[in-house]
Amino acid sequence: MKSFFKNKTILITGGTGSFGKKMLSYLLKNFELKKIIIFSRDEQKHHRLLNSLENKQKDKVRFFIGDVRDYERVKLALKNVDYVIHAAAMKHVYLSEYNPHEVIRTNIIGSQNILNASIENKCKKTILLSSDKAVEPINIYGATKLCAEKIFIAGNIYSGKQNTKFAIVRYGNVVASEGSVIQKFQKEKKLFEVTDKEMTRFWINFDKAIKFVLMALCNFKGAEIYVPKMKNFRIIDLTKAINSKIKVKITGKKPGEKIHETLITVEESKRVKEFNDHFIIYPEENFKLKYSNLIKKNYNNNKTFEYKSNQSLIKNLNEIKKIVSLK
Repeated sequence: MKSFFKNKTILITGGTGSFGKKMLSYLLKNFELKKIIIFSRDEQKHHRLLNSLENKQKDKVRFFIGDVRDYERVKLALKNVDYVIHAAAMKHVYLSEYNPHEVIRTNIIGSQNILNASIENKCKKTILLSSDKAVEPINIYGATKLCAEKIFIAGNIYSGKQNTKFAIVRYGNVVASEGSVIQKFQKEKKLFEVTDKEMTRFWINFDKAIKFVLMALCNFKGAEIYVPKMKNFRIIDLTKAINSKIKVKITGKKPGEKIHETLITVEESKRVKEFNDHFIIYPEENFKLKYSNLIKKNYNNNKTFEYKSNQSLIKNLNEIKKIVSLK
C-alpha cells in the first residue's frame, strides 16, 4: 500500500468533516504522498483544520474551498490529482426530508460533478463513500446515495479508453462521528430519547473505516461495492451501555427512519464474494467491463442471503461499551 500512494496526490471531498479529518491525519502519518487536497465549502472548518496541523505537515496539505455542486470549481480542484475520496454529502435523514432539493444537488449532482471532473482530469481512481441507507431506501438521503452509487458504477463505462476507475465503499454509522447518536447520548445527562425499542444499527469505528476505504481504493478494478463486516446492536442497548441509570423515553419513529438497516440485499448477494472481514458486490453482467470474465468466478456459488442490522445482535453491554469507546 505504501508504494501505491508514494508521491501521489489525493483529494478528499468533505475533507473538513469528521471522516476527512481522520483520513488526513492517517495519510500524513503513514504515507509519503506528494500532496493531500482538502476540498469543502466551510471556510471556518478549513481554518481550524489548518491551525491544527504541525508546520511540517502543512507543506503536504492544500486547502481548497469549494462546493461539489460547482462543476468548474470541482474540475479545477481535481487538476493533476491521482486519487479522489468522495466523502462530501448531506447526510442527516430528518433535515434531508425537509430539504430534498438541497440533498439532490449535493448527493446526486455533486457526485456526477466529481465523476465528470475525474474523467476530464484523467484521475486514476475515484471512490465514493456510501451508506446502508442507500439500500432499499425509504428516505431522500438514502435515495440520493443510491443514485450516487449508480452514477459511480456507470462511470466505469463513460471513462472509456482513458480508464479512470470508480468504485464504492458502503458502510453504516461511524462511532463518534459528528452528529451521531453515540455522540449525542454520551453528552446526555437527564433522558435518552429512542425512537423505537427494537431499532438496530450497524457500527464501525474511524480506524477501521479509514483502513477499509484505503484498502478498497488500492484494490478495486472498477464498479465494485465494498462492504465491511460490522458490529450491530439495538439502540436501546446502546443507552444501557453508555449509562444504565438514565431513563429512556420512546418517542416514535421520525420521518424517513427505518427500524433496521440493510447493507446487502438478497438480489445483490447473488453477485457477492465473501472474505474474512468484508464482502465485495460485483457489478451486473451487462456492464461490459474489461475484467467482466473474472466476475462470475468470484461469486459465492448460488448462495443468497441478506445482511441486516437485526441479525446476530450484540447484546453484551460490556462489548457494546468497548465498541462505542473506539474513536
